[in-house]
Amino acid sequence: MPTKTTYSISEVATQFQLSVPTLRYYDQQGLIPGLSKNAAGYRQFTAKDLNTLRIVECLKRTGLSIRDIKQFMTLVQAGDSTLSQRLALFQHARQRMADQLEQLEQTFAVLDYKCDYHQRAVDNGTEAHVQAQHPDLPDPQLLRELQLRGRGVNLLDAVDDQGETNKRQEL
Repeated sequence: MPTKTTYSISEVATQFQLSVPTLRYYDQQGLIPGLSKNAAGYRQFTAKDLNTLRIVECLKRTGLSIRDIKQFMTLVQAGDSTLSQRLALFQHARQRMADQLEQLEQTFAVLDYKCDYHQRAVDNGTEAHVQAQHPDLPDPQLLRELQLRGRGVNLLDAVDDQGETNKRQEL
């Protein structure tokens, strides 16, 4: 079966889970440079256009505005003289995503801790015993470090072990 060379706007909308008006807007904003139209005036997307759209969607997920993505597309069209500017844009976006990922991982560690806490309370039929052992929520960064050290380890036990280690080190 031959590979399809062009795609309609509705096919692309389905593939990218975007609305047709969104794709029209992207085109009007210059986010898909060189997008062609057939004799009837319908947009025809090529494999290159689909790759461009993947980059646009990636940049959107990093929090870049349409205006900034448009500026990026202008840099691309300007050629090799803008390579360092484009690299800086991607490095900045990557750092922003790394920061967000770290925040999400710390949140996930707190959720794991609270799941462990409440599972023990359910198992004991009361929260009193667990609360007596763990009255304060540990620092999210500590929880994340413990989580990374012992994948699959119960975080309440890990916090207890960390506390014992700290007590021993103080002696």
